[in-house]
Amino acid sequence: MTLASKITLGRLLCAPVFAVLAVYYGESVKAGTPEETIRWWAVGVFIFASVSDGIDGYIARHFNQRSKFGAFMDPIADKVLLLTGIIVLTFVPWGEGWHIPIWFTALMIARDIIIIGGIAILHYFNQHVPIRPHWTGKICTFTQMLLLGWVMLKFIPFSPLYPTIAATIFTVWSGIEYFRQGLHQLQDHHEVENPGS
Repeated sequence: MTLASKITLGRLLCAPVFAVLAVYYGESVKAGTPEETIRWWAVGVFIFASVSDGIDGYIARHFNQRSKFGAFMDPIADKVLLLTGIIVLTFVPWGEGWHIPIWFTALMIARDIIIIGGIAILHYFNQHVPIRPHWTGKICTFTQMLLLGWVMLKFIPFSPLYPTIAATIFTVWSGIEYFRQGLHQLQDHHEVENPGS
């Protein structure tokens, strides 16, 4: 296993570590004695895991460590980390008003389920599914990470509702774009299978 793949696996393992620390901090908040050291450990683990995403990509590209395993695991590790953060900070408030609305989490999960289902359908018909990242998907991830940071750091004295609205717009927008890509691929497959129809 390459070093890049080991870093990817390390990022995957950071997700449950963050979750445990976040829950412990949430419980201390409920008890009225917030353990801020635990919160900063949770934030540190999340930041470390997020930064590792760039590190493993850099190593894979510059040291010829690209692999099928890494290409498969990298997006999974990213999604697991992001979903873990979103879900935990939905159900474990970090103080009065410092949480992610449950409706946003439900929307995000529904979008991912639809995309995964679409990929499965395309794979059934086409065998090969070319996934082309769309710029809205990248901004979607950025706004979701911004929302997580807004809640975790608790620096900005404004409700997390504002970054939630931004993340919602791009979560829906990117979902529509990927849905359209999938429809185009299905139409292309139909035209190849039924020329002149």
